[in-house]
Amino acid sequence: MIETSMYDQASGLRRMTQLTSTKVITVTGGKGGVGKTNVTLNMAIAMARQGKRVMVLDADLGLANVDVMLGVRATRNLSHVLAGVCDLQDIIVEGPYGVKIVPASSGTQNMAELTAAQHMGLIRAFSTLEDDIDVLLVDTAAGISDMVLSFSRAAQDVLVVVCDEPTSITDAYALIKILSREYDVQRFKIVANMVRSYREGRDLFTKLTRVTERFLQANLELVACIPLDDSVRQAVKRQRVVVEAYPRSPAALAMNALANKAVTWPVPASPGGHLEFFVEKLLIKRTQQEVSLSE
Repeated sequence: MIETSMYDQASGLRRMTQLTSTKVITVTGGKGGVGKTNVTLNMAIAMARQGKRVMVLDADLGLANVDVMLGVRATRNLSHVLAGVCDLQDIIVEGPYGVKIVPASSGTQNMAELTAAQHMGLIRAFSTLEDDIDVLLVDTAAGISDMVLSFSRAAQDVLVVVCDEPTSITDAYALIKILSREYDVQRFKIVANMVRSYREGRDLFTKLTRVTERFLQANLELVACIPLDDSVRQAVKRQRVVVEAYPRSPAALAMNALANKAVTWPVPASPGGHLEFFVEKLLIKRTQQEVSLSE
């Protein structure tokens, strides 16, 4: 099982002799069809083209599609890791511009029904990776399952993708409500996707904040308005991302701007007190800082 055979924490700690802070961003949305995966992959490619070392975790464990969208062939995935067939390091495949992909399985119901202990094991396993990563982007499943909540809570930034549809706004609010009230996640970055104008994106954000400000303590920030653009659909058909296939398109320009903004978001210097991706690195960094201050 993953709790006993998937990772060796002591070995992982020994490998972290040269530490770099890893920014972890979970991309979610509550509802399917809002463009979470497109936003994730375009951010990943845009960051990689800037020289960042980027990894994408396909956290839609039962209906994975990251590798398909990039035209990358994965022979093994997270289901093999959970079965004890191989380690997390063994399933990583390389996509365009050196982006590293952690693929999940598709059409496997038991992968969508993992226990809390298995979620914890997956998150902790990232501390054993030998790859030096600047940014980990986590593309979640739709809905408010335990899996989505676990991966969102374990990130430093939660990026919520919303469309101007009543169900999208309602589901995004439900996700924010649960994370805020039950898991003490209070800061959310909002992407208004597939909007016809910047004003429509602002109006969409206002609709969402009107409800959250009334009933929740959460802080929402609008970080991008991505226009409705047929270039995105054309790029998907070619198994490419729009920032690469149509770099001058309105959607590509907006995606690049979002990626540029995201790389400036700060990485915490120490753990937040709950389960996090790469938490061992943060613990070691804090220890090193304390030793340095005491000398």
